[in-house]
Amino acid sequence: MKFYGYWRSSAAYRVRIALNLKQLSFENLPVHLVKNGGEQHSDSYKALNPAELVPTLVDSDISLNQSLAIIEYLDEMYPQPALLPQEPAAKAKVRALAQDIACDIHPLNNLRVLQYLTGTLALSETQKQEWIIHWLHTGFAALDKRLSLTAGQFCFGNDITLADLCLVPQVYNAQRFSLDMQSYEHINNVVHHCNQVAAFALAAPEQQPDAQ
Repeated sequence: MKFYGYWRSSAAYRVRIALNLKQLSFENLPVHLVKNGGEQHSDSYKALNPAELVPTLVDSDISLNQSLAIIEYLDEMYPQPALLPQEPAAKAKVRALAQDIACDIHPLNNLRVLQYLTGTLALSETQKQEWIIHWLHTGFAALDKRLSLTAGQFCFGNDITLADLCLVPQVYNAQRFSLDMQSYEHINNVVHHCNQVAAFALAAPEQQPDAQ
């Protein structure tokens, strides 16, 4: 199994947690998103992933992009520990929480969006930071209310699910961008419990061989 990612990519971080939880061996192949104009734009990587994004997982003759699709593939191929509930309504609720983060919060602060803001649109660093904080707070405020209804130790009760794999990397990003986290009680509680789990700690950006 080959995993193409970047140490500080939220999407790659999610998949690393899943691989660790399932205790799967994989070859880590870093794709530096900034060096040399971004290695994701190289011809060799574009041939693997035309979207020029990370992560990409190659398992035998199967190549997959999109972190949520990769994680669900891993969950079906290697079912223990399960990252989605079996009951349909519970499964849908966990997927909704994950998509609140991966589809609504994360893309607005992704690297290529921020590069477009300060490059093509010529926004200042201050304006860029205002953009980041606005969308992080908008997403986190709504998510914290949802978690008030679903969370135990983790996003959905007391079992680790796909939603937790999305939340921890997004909070890492928020802290990196200096979002004041004090008002998100339920988010903070869940992340505290997640970070006590070895699979999350080992997946942290600073623990990766390409961290710099």
